[in-house]
Amino acid sequence: MTDAGDGTTILFAEPGARWRSVAYGPLLCLIVLILEMLTSADVHWFALVFCAALIAGFVVLQVIAGQRHVSVELTDTALRDGTETLALALIDAVLPERDEESWDDEDWESARSLGELSGVPRRRKGIGLRLVDGELVQAWAKDHRGLRAALTTAVGGAVVSDEAPPSAEETEDRHSENGADR
Repeated sequence: MTDAGDGTTILFAEPGARWRSVAYGPLLCLIVLILEMLTSADVHWFALVFCAALIAGFVVLQVIAGQRHVSVELTDTALRDGTETLALALIDAVLPERDEESWDDEDWESARSLGELSGVPRRRKGIGLRLVDGELVQAWAKDHRGLRAALTTAVGGAVVSDEAPPSAEETEDRHSENGADR
């Protein structure tokens, strides 16, 4: 937990993109330059400097976009996914993870995702949230289990299940799909 500077405590954070990735392209060009100098080949100064600057420029744009649109921050008062901030007081419950063995989708999987993107960003997983007005939304993060645990603690309750636990009779009659346990 860290202090955000405005009196709130950061419980979970993902930057979305890191500035160190800007250096990868110029570093590769530097390696090529060194190899050209060591092998006594023609050194392509202009091309390598131009490519390094061009690659770095494009990556700077990607980092700025990543930090704006796919960063996540959970404080003790709000959850920010991308450009959308949701007050924790508006969250009624953190819904359970999708059952991987179930053929049916959870209701929250088709709900609106937080942020201004049309869905959950690539390489991120959704987390179902029920708001106090009954609306379902999806929060998302790369480390979805870490965000789920922090959200559950911050909202002040356990993960809510919409189903009743199976009875002992149902558990005994349940067989695997391929029939291997019969």
